[in-house]
Amino acid sequence: MSKLFKSPKALVILTLALGAFVLSVAGGALGKEFNGGFLGAPIAHIQLPAEPVFADELFPGFKLTNTIVATWLTIVLVAVLAFLATRRMTEVPTGLQNMFEALIEFFSNLAASIAGPENGRRFLPLTLTIFIFIVTSNWLGILPGFGTIGRIETAEEVIHHAEDAGTDLAGVNLQVFDGDGAVGILSLGSIRTEEITAKRFKEAEEEGVHLVEDGKQVGILVPFLRSANTDVNTTLAIAIVAMFMVHFWAFRSLGIAGHVGKFLNFRGGPVALFVGLLEIIGEFARLISFTFRLFGNIFAGEVLLIAMAFLLPLIGIIPFLGLELFVGMIQAFIFSILTLVFAALASTGHDTEHH
Repeated sequence: MSKLFKSPKALVILTLALGAFVLSVAGGALGKEFNGGFLGAPIAHIQLPAEPVFADELFPGFKLTNTIVATWLTIVLVAVLAFLATRRMTEVPTGLQNMFEALIEFFSNLAASIAGPENGRRFLPLTLTIFIFIVTSNWLGILPGFGTIGRIETAEEVIHHAEDAGTDLAGVNLQVFDGDGAVGILSLGSIRTEEITAKRFKEAEEEGVHLVEDGKQVGILVPFLRSANTDVNTTLAIAIVAMFMVHFWAFRSLGIAGHVGKFLNFRGGPVALFVGLLEIIGEFARLISFTFRLFGNIFAGEVLLIAMAFLLPLIGIIPFLGLELFVGMIQAFIFSILTLVFAALASTGHDTEHH
């Protein structure tokens, strides 16, 4: 410890780190109570369902949600990267081509080791596509602009939705935005802006009292972009595609009788039939597990980042950004590898497995 204090570099680093920590605390939610909060933003509105980007329906029966927009953005980004990587291919790969070739080679070898050379080549396109899509959408979700830029949902809309859902208006906080535009931003220092509960706003409106001055409006921010995998519909869709292809490959390898016989085995007696019924339940369990493992991890990570940005802006969020990059990649890898393993198992008959 004495050597640490004798080193000028160590002292400078320690002083800068301590200063950054104090600045972060003073600029966040705690500092707001002491007239600080110059770096923080209000805690973003968090809800499980995806929010519509526009208040009105895009066409009858369909509202464009922020997770759909993020999904389309992910697809476009992956397509552009793939185009750039293959536009000018060379025998000695560099740049994006080198990255994509290394990724394909890694998954190709992994698929061959798990499912065999022939089945590995058959399963590779789907498993690799799942990995690339999930990891790209997960990493996009931590970029600036996700969750902080969006349309302002008016106080009347918020109160109407809360009452329809049976939510206590006293627990719904409304933020005061400058201007009367439809687009809002949760910028640095905006944590110091005034907040009003929906209950108080409704009571004031009924009494004819205006709580905000002219040139300002009350509502909440509905972000234009939200990570695609924080929507359970997205993760369910990927899981359905994965499990559909698993059973498609199984029918192709074993035939209809061979694959169905795994689940409805009348020749093996009551025990075999009962085991087959358990395997049917297991297939649905896999679908549910696929869906909620990915959704739960990514949604929880987004909530964690929002909370840390609220409490400790500037430095508090940095280690958790690195954690989310790691978790986003691991969850994509788990999803794709489990798809590969399930496909390999489903394409193998019971007799072959026993052997």
